This record gives sequence, C-alpha cells and structure tokens, in this order.
Amino acid sequence: MDKKHKIALINHGCAKNLVDSELMLGLLAGSGIDITLDETKADIVIINTCSFIHDAEKESVQSILQMIEEGKKVIITGCLPQKHNEELKKAIPETVAMLGTSDISKIVDVVRKVLDKDCEYINEVSKDPVYTYPEDVERQQITVGSSSYVKIADGCNYKCGYCVIPHLRGPYRSRPIEKIVDEVRHLGQKGVSEVVLIAQDTTGYGIDMYGKPSLASLLKKLNKIEEINWIRVMYTYPSMFDDELIDAYAQCDKVVKYVDIPLQHSHPEMLKAMRRPVIDYRAFLKKLRERIKNVAVRTTFIVGYPGETQEMFDDLYEFVKEAEFNKMGAFEFSREKNTYADTLPDQIPARIKKQRKNKLMKLQQKISFEVNQKFVGKTIPCIIEAVSADGQVIARSYADAPEVDGLVYITTDKNPVPGDIEQVKIVDCDEYDLYGEL
Repeated sequence: MDKKHKIALINHGCAKNLVDSELMLGLLAGSGIDITLDETKADIVIINTCSFIHDAEKESVQSILQMIEEGKKVIITGCLPQKHNEELKKAIPETVAMLGTSDISKIVDVVRKVLDKDCEYINEVSKDPVYTYPEDVERQQITVGSSSYVKIADGCNYKCGYCVIPHLRGPYRSRPIEKIVDEVRHLGQKGVSEVVLIAQDTTGYGIDMYGKPSLASLLKKLNKIEEINWIRVMYTYPSMFDDELIDAYAQCDKVVKYVDIPLQHSHPEMLKAMRRPVIDYRAFLKKLRERIKNVAVRTTFIVGYPGETQEMFDDLYEFVKEAEFNKMGAFEFSREKNTYADTLPDQIPARIKKQRKNKLMKLQQKISFEVNQKFVGKTIPCIIEAVSADGQVIARSYADAPEVDGLVYITTDKNPVPGDIEQVKIVDCDEYDLYGEL
C-alpha cells in the first residue's frame, strides 16, 4: 500500500467497543496498512460508534460530522450503522463505507476499496449480526497501561425491556477457554498486570459453547497464569451468579474481590416490567458479603422506567440506603426504538426522571464517603497506574475498576512501578477517591 495514506480510528462507547477497535487496528496493521492515532494526519478515519442510548448516538454523530468537515473519508463501524443502516447514509451522505457490529473482519478489504479512487459507497452491515471474534489477530492496544480488557463473549440472549443490545449485537457467543487463556498469558508477558473480563453478560460465559455457565471454570484456569496479578470481572447478571461462581471469587487469589452486578431496580413490579429476574436482592447481597471476604459491590440502577410510581422509586431509594454499595451509578431511562419499553404506556416526564436520578446519586455520594471512611487506617492492595514527573503516584484499589471508579493518590519516597500491586496504608478519603502512603 502507498505509505502516504494513513488510517486513523476514533472509538466511542463501552470497553467492548474498545476491544473491537483494537482488533480492527490489529487487522489493519497486520495487512501492512499505515495506521495512526492522530486523526489530523489521516486520509481515512474509522469511527467505531455507540448506539446504546440517544446521548451516545449524538456523541458518535458529532464525531462523524467533525471528521467530514475536516475533509476526511469516514468509515462508520459498530452499533450506529447496525441500528440505522441506510437511514444513517441518507442523513450523512458523505459517508464512504459502513460496517456493522459483526463485520469487523471485513475492515481491511473495505479500507482497500475506499483507497481505490473509482470505488463507490460500501455497505457491509450484516442484517442479522452474529459476532465472531477474530482469534488470530493481535490487538493494537489504544490504551496501554497496567490493565487490559479481555472480551470473553459478545451478543446477548436476554430481552430486557429497555435494551437494544440483542438487536445490535445478535445472539450470545462465547470464545473458547483456551483462546482466552492464551490471550491473557500473552498480555501478561507484554507487561499487563490486571485483566478485566468483559461481555454483555460475563456470567453467561460458555453456556452456548459448553452447555452450561463456565465463568467459574475460566476464572480457575486464569488464576494459574503466573504472568498476571489481578483478574477483574465486569457486567455480571444476578440470576446467573450461582454458588459455584461465588466460590471461585472467594477461592481464586488473583480474582479481585469486586462484584460488578447491574441490578437495575429493587421493586418486583418494576423488575417484571423491565423483563429482569425478580430476585431477593437483599438475601443475595448478604450471601455475597458473607462468603467473599471484604467484597466490594458495584451496581447500576435505572430510574424513570415507564410505570415507575413514586412508591416504586421510594422502594429503590430505601434499598440503596440499606445496601450501602461501594459503587453505584444511576441512569435516567432512555426511550429507544425496537425495545419493549418504547411501546409501554405511562412514560415518565424528563423532569421527574432527572429529579429521581439526582436524589439517588446524592444519597449514594453520602454512602460512598461513609464506605471510603472505613478504609482509612487500613492497608489494602492497590495497583500502580502512573507516576507523574513531580512524583505523584496514582493507583487504584481492588475496589476500583479502571475508568468507572475512583483512584488512590499515594504519597511515598519510593519509586513504585506501574502495574505493581502494592500494600498501601489509607490515611484519608473523599466521596470517591482514597489517599494513601507507601
């Protein structure tokens, strides 16, 4: 390929999208295509988009329009073209190509065609997406540090009332255990200290491939890999978090005692309306905390789902107050086409949704501070993230996931190495961050 052509990629959305972007960059680099992380130096810009909620779509569209305005040839990939396809092309006719969520393996062929001056618009959006992980590709990591995301599955078989993901990502598809083990070992050899396992639902891992949930088996195998220090699991699902998995968390020393489990609501009628499992969450949390020593629990809730009465919200508020989650996020319900919730009556006014979210987050801010205060005076394991030029050491505790949770700011006269796990004495805190000494 003529080296004067450079290809850049801009990623939007979740960690799962980030892995897809890194895989596309790996495919391009492996084919000898010249890539850059500086879009100002590129002729062609790939924009990997998110379409989970309206705000995410808006951010992706703004990025596309900006690149077109700057004279770039834009290839749109991911959720936005999967959701809108030809409507998107009509809205942004300057687009030169589109690929869907399950079409990333076609990126090299599409880029080569775009570089052909006689080539017209290319549409490679599969109508019914079925995700296939390109196992033999070396990811070109955009963010290089002490942690790395590892996608263990994609797609989703659930029908949650508010969620468009099954429509965008297709059915649940797991990767083979041995491929994940190989990737994690390779990442460890490259210097990655913590791997963060991700999927639309990590607890469903293996059910399509091995006939039963196999996350516990995967964790036990990953726990034996000497080259890594921490294994963190995100996006678990409450009805699949069984005793075998709890035991794996408790017994595997490299699995950090951190449970990320989006519960979405507490009121049984609201959970039914959301098409979520109706479970005694109080009993579940009690079991987690009894059987996994010092476990940190992170969750998210949706407020303002159609039909949510004041009584239902009050139930959620009291549940959050009682549960004392280490970390919690609250989101206003976003009405999305092609979802069950879009058709429901009793849609909640935007003003009420915002009020409920703010009230819940104000409560959680107070709880978060109280939870953090319990760490003061204790010595806890932290992973070193960075050491600044002026000696400021930034780390994360075992109770903090990358990008979504807090940080630990460390004072020390030592020279810790990014990626190392250090025992840090916590001396102070605020609502979201800890301050420690080493």
